[in-house]
Amino acid sequence: MRELRLGDIIDDFCVKCRRITNHAIVSLLNGAAAKVRCRTCYNDHDFRNEIAPPTKKELLKQKELYAAVLAGVAPAEAAPAAEASAEAAAEPAAEPAKKKKAKG
Repeated sequence: MRELRLGDIIDDFCVKCRRITNHAIVSLLNGAAAKVRCRTCYNDHDFRNEIAPPTKKELLKQKELYAAVLAGVAPAEAAPAAEASAEAAAEPAAEPAKKKKAKG
């Protein structure tokens, strides 16, 4: 494969069109495309190597799995720490006595 140059046409995922389209290279970094311009909608964006960002549905599923893992990891250890912090918050903090100045 030959070395990439500015203006060369490559395929990439366009974030605006939401599909893989032809792109022109706008900037290079260490011989690799850094920024590209979609030749369909003329939107500039970072080069994504034809990888689409995750959908909201995929992100929600990942968040649910993460929460399930956290719930299963040592819930007994987390409970005493939560109780200790709740007790500390419930106790009123003693305020230092303030001395009043007499006007004279």
